[in-house]
Amino acid sequence: MATVVSQQAITSQRPSSNFKASHFLKEPLNVPIKLRQKQFKIQATASQAPLLDPVLSPSKTIPQSYKKKSNEASLILIRHGESLWNEKNLFTGCVDVPLTEKGVAEAIQAGKRISNIPVDLIFTSSLIRAQMTAMLAMTQHRCKKVPIILHDESEKAQTWSHVFSEETRKQSIPVIAAWQLNERMYGELQGLNKEETAERYGTQQVHEWRRSYHIPPPKGESLEMCAERAVAYFEDNIQPELAFGNNVLIAAHGNSLRSIIMYLDKLTSQEVTSLELSTGLPLLYIFKDRKFMRRGSPVGPTEAGVYAYTKRLAQYRQKLDETLT
Repeated sequence: MATVVSQQAITSQRPSSNFKASHFLKEPLNVPIKLRQKQFKIQATASQAPLLDPVLSPSKTIPQSYKKKSNEASLILIRHGESLWNEKNLFTGCVDVPLTEKGVAEAIQAGKRISNIPVDLIFTSSLIRAQMTAMLAMTQHRCKKVPIILHDESEKAQTWSHVFSEETRKQSIPVIAAWQLNERMYGELQGLNKEETAERYGTQQVHEWRRSYHIPPPKGESLEMCAERAVAYFEDNIQPELAFGNNVLIAAHGNSLRSIIMYLDKLTSQEVTSLELSTGLPLLYIFKDRKFMRRGSPVGPTEAGVYAYTKRLAQYRQKLDETLT
């Protein structure tokens, strides 16, 4: 019940329609919109050329008439860097706090680790720590494209943030912020010190709230609830972009990323609870033939091994080398 209330509260602050990120990309998807909420039935295509030229998210179904950009795509997952409440050992959840100086450094380091991997589209949560991580990471990318957060708060926001230069759009990467990718909502634990909470409720109880799959903290979300919204959003909005050949970066949170990895790696509810994700350390997947192949983290001595898995990534890096030399 708590998660339903929290989601309704969040979605009530935003319009029902989403952006079509491919507005910025070379080959627009031009596919209908499909939202899970039955009360919102929106149909729009790029060919209709609406006045405000909104960027809308694609549905799962991509028409066969559209030619894929590639038969494979890269998916990069990054957990945000250390936040100010991480530093203070407080339960953060959906409270919107920024990165620490260490978190900024972690985001920049993550960017260096993915600087040779193509990125066409970025998804983040609606929380500033994830958005900071994505933006800072992209400052290190060798393609030198500029990430632009797309705004759909209102028609005026869409109009005022519209980019009129085709050349500038080609040198930009659209960034979609989605509350469905937020950290799980910790309810009445948000803002409490983790050690003091363990002393008050008992270590075992707090461990169940934090690590069990089905048990939520008081008035908060369980990992299962978080997974329901995060995976649904991934299936409806992110996977179609990968299927079309667009390379995607997701900057999000421990629990929303665990949920997505559970889906990608087909983990059980027991396996996902023991999954640990380091802050600022990217994970790379290749999407090909409707399957996700995990390729580890493109860092240090393992970098050559990561690129050896796919000829396409090696060719992209060679192109960067030729362009920038």
